[in-house]
Amino acid sequence: MEQDDFLWLQRWYRAHCNGDWEHGIGIHIGTIDNPGWSIKVNLEDTELENKQFDKVYIERSEHDWIFCTVKENNCEAACGPTNLPEVLKIFHQWAVYGEIPK
Repeated sequence: MEQDDFLWLQRWYRAHCNGDWEHGIGIHIGTIDNPGWSIKVNLEDTELENKQFDKVYIERSEHDWIFCTVKENNCEAACGPTNLPEVLKIFHQWAVYGEIPK
């Protein structure tokens, strides 16, 4: 995992903990049975709540894939078992620069 993206996510999470936000979804990282990862980030009451996000769908192989979208004030992603760093980079770049890395 790219350390900078993970450390940034930790700082972003901490900056949004206000005694209420973190008791909802906050950030959830889990596993799925494809196998792979799922990530859900609550955007409500953050600077990202109404920010435009273009869906990301990358399918390189059975175990190398990414799907990211924003719906109902949540950034949701699912990816293959080794794509978690790439998903964190996508979220980080979108949140900070409004761009999705190619």
